[in-house]
Amino acid sequence: MANYSPIEMGIPIRSSDSDLLAFSWKTNGIVADFILPGDEAHALRVSFDRPCIVRLLDEMPLSTEDDDAPSEGLIPENFAYRVDGAQFARIQSDAWKEIYKPVSHYLFVTGWGCMDVLSGGVPVFLLVDRPG
Repeated sequence: MANYSPIEMGIPIRSSDSDLLAFSWKTNGIVADFILPGDEAHALRVSFDRPCIVRLLDEMPLSTEDDDAPSEGLIPENFAYRVDGAQFARIQSDAWKEIYKPVSHYLFVTGWGCMDVLSGGVPVFLLVDRPG
């Protein structure tokens, strides 16, 4: 059973009104910028400074997993979660997880898709200027 633990970011965001603006790989990690609903000048940046395995889904109704078990901890309109027990993390390379341990699974949900991240790092949230 997947257990979702909401992450407090300190930046309010209504997930159904957000979307991924940009994604890039860095030498050791990733950077992803998300729409901040109602704020045309800024974006919410989520970054990891350690190696990551990432899955981007752009159609939320199309599930790629069937755990046949209930999920716990999902909250309407919540954007960021730490996830325990989900299939995404379980099926990744055991060798990769051993090298970069301890690794955790994070999920970022928008109205148009989601981003799963498996990493030994933790997400850093930052308000940044939105490219015009």
